[in-house]
Amino acid sequence: MSYNSFASVYDELTKNVDYKARAEYICGILKKYNITDGLLLDLACGTGSLSVELSKLGFEVIGTDASYDMLSEAQNKAAESGENIMFLCQRMEETDLYGSVRAIVCALDSINHVTDYELVKKTFKNLKNFLDTDGIIIFDANTVYKHQKVLSNNIFIYDEKNVFCAWRNTLLEDEKTVNINLDFFVKNGEDYLRLGESFKEKAYTDEELTIAVEDAGFKVLSRFSESTFDVPTDETERVTYIVGRSDYFG
Repeated sequence: MSYNSFASVYDELTKNVDYKARAEYICGILKKYNITDGLLLDLACGTGSLSVELSKLGFEVIGTDASYDMLSEAQNKAAESGENIMFLCQRMEETDLYGSVRAIVCALDSINHVTDYELVKKTFKNLKNFLDTDGIIIFDANTVYKHQKVLSNNIFIYDEKNVFCAWRNTLLEDEKTVNINLDFFVKNGEDYLRLGESFKEKAYTDEELTIAVEDAGFKVLSRFSESTFDVPTDETERVTYIVGRSDYFG
């Protein structure tokens, strides 16, 4: 799961994501916990769009991702924006920083890309080593409802200026894991270059995520429907979790 091909077209295929608004939403949550500056980890940062926006809002951002190609795009983006961001190539469960951070952000269902539940638990246990005592983690996750009812066995077509993408899903027998196959046709002069990428995403129940968090010594402080402060419903597609250390938040 390298996302090599995906990295080159990711930004064009996610133009609908308002990273500025998402960063402001995250900062609104952080402010409620008196976190307005300092070191912040953008875990699984991808091409760095959110990292840049968080940096613009006053945080000293460290971005980590398992894909060198994603990080190459991120580094170029940070340089072009004039933001000084450190990027490290690391898998989520193997995060290793030089010290602790005020907050950790893991956005856009990145946790669903960890399809081994034991590695999900390992990720949270490891993150505790690098979070300030009074810091928080903000992460979001696709729900089982989204995987079963929205992604499912569906096909999505994206026709952008420089890339055409056929997105084909297969819902596996556990009815929580979706196998995703992407075929890209990228404009290359007068011709198109065909590229492909395949990976899996797994949805976890609220109970499973809560157990993973609590086993690591954290406590779920709040749950919201994505980008809102509303309580999630049975048809919520992505839930935002706010997590703090149980030895501080009680």
